[in-house]
Amino acid sequence: MTKPAPSRRFVLVHVGHGAWCWFRLRLLLEADGREVTCLDLTSAGVHPSDADSVVSFEEYDKPLVDFMSSLPENEKVVLVGHSAGGLSLTHIMHEFPEKISVAIFIAATMLPSGFLSEQDMKDGIPDLSSFGDVYNLNFSQGTNRPPTSASLRKEFQRIILYQSTPEEYSTLASMLLRPWPAQVFSSVSFREEEDVNKIRRVYIKTARDNMVKPEQQDAMIQRWPPSEVFVMDADHSPFFSAPEELCKLIFQASI
Repeated sequence: MTKPAPSRRFVLVHVGHGAWCWFRLRLLLEADGREVTCLDLTSAGVHPSDADSVVSFEEYDKPLVDFMSSLPENEKVVLVGHSAGGLSLTHIMHEFPEKISVAIFIAATMLPSGFLSEQDMKDGIPDLSSFGDVYNLNFSQGTNRPPTSASLRKEFQRIILYQSTPEEYSTLASMLLRPWPAQVFSSVSFREEEDVNKIRRVYIKTARDNMVKPEQQDAMIQRWPPSEVFVMDADHSPFFSAPEELCKLIFQASI
């Protein structure tokens, strides 16, 4: 039997940053002749929505859902997600299992059924308490209600997200980062289904990660074992700190 040709389109899914964060990886992938799609999820990057107005995960993920819906019926893509963008991958795996050749999780939240249990919270939500008060929170619905948007304080961004990244890239990122909608992830709920487990998954672990700790990544890998695990000696943002190595691993994962 002839092995199917590898997918040529890569769909890169951010969280908190925007489509812009993939620019170094996109350049490398396109130099190899691949088609690359980078999307701004709702309220990120240059998307016109305000983070405080986004209240559901479905609304947040809509640009990705719309794109996947527009694909030709027989086209499969390599879906790549970073950090909490792993939740978007799982969402799309549930909605469009027939359109995904492989899902690649980069230092990502990898849970088959969303934030449902105490263990999901422990594994999937970053614990940054050791750094102190790291978040700026906005309460557009009143201080007696949950926060509507959040962002990392500038003085913590490099040490948490970019400690191994060249300073010119972490400086650029600090200038472009927007608050993310704080309400959307509490509404995530996926039911684990058989079709999702048929999709090949690969995890790229970041061993020097201060955001999603290596032990959290290990716990998610053990609970929902992927087909393959790669390890990078990188910070939470290898698309900035080690794009060439990341590109090679993505190529290996997509074969």
